[in-house]
Parts: sequence; C-alpha cells; structure tokens
Amino acid sequence: MSLIRYNTNDYVPATFSSLIDRFFNDTMTRSGGSTFQPRVDIVENDNAFELHVAVPGMNKEDFSIEVKDNFLTVSGERKFTSEKKDANWHSIETQFGQFSRSFALPENVDSAKIAAKYNNGILEVSIPKDEKKALKTTIKVN
Repeated sequence: MSLIRYNTNDYVPATFSSLIDRFFNDTMTRSGGSTFQPRVDIVENDNAFELHVAVPGMNKEDFSIEVKDNFLTVSGERKFTSEKKDANWHSIETQFGQFSRSFALPENVDSAKIAAKYNNGILEVSIPKDEKKALKTTIKVN
C-alpha cells in the first residue's frame, strides 16, 4: 500500500491564474524540477513597505537580495538533505530548490536604506519610503 496526497481542491481552481500557476508548479515538481515560489505578504505603513517571504528551514546566508532598475529581487536556494539514510520517505510536501521573486518598487522609496532580517522562517525585507519623493501632488487650478 502506498500513501497518496489527497487535496479536495484538485479539480476546482479558484481562479484561472491559480490554475496556470498550479499547472506549471506541479509539472516542475513531478518532473524532478528544482524550483519553487515561496509565498510573500506585502505590508505598507506610513514609513515603509515590508515583504514577508515564507522560507522556513533556510539560513540567512542562503538569500540574495538585489535592487536593479527599480526592481527588488529576492532569491535563494533550499537544499534537500536526507539525514536518515535508512528511512523510507512516503511523502515530501516541503518545497526544495532555487527560488527567485521580483517586485517593482514605487518611485517613493529609498533603495539605499533597504534592510532585511530572517526570523522564525520568515525573511522580512523593509523598504523605507523617501519623504522627499511624494507620489501624490496637489495642483492648483488658476
């Protein structure tokens, strides 16, 4: 007898976009692909934008964060290590391999002051806003 992963939403995608995403992600995983796309939460407050990237099981040295042409790219690699050589794996749902996520930065950020920290499996990237570069201006009609 073998164990098979069961998902009640296998045949009912929420959106067309999720259907396409799932097709490509599942195809890569089934064919031995080594890429994945971590989940990201984006938060905005008065002073900054924050990216919360869910990447448990990694070290801070495994990440690369770059800003180029007004795009912020977060990339890295989670490697699979089989510590128990005599174990029979029945299911591996944790995603392994390389990942890369890019985000277009608005004009009102100070890219020189971007900071990151990794805590409890969440990579937090803080992107401070530049008060001098206001996106909203008021124009007086004469």
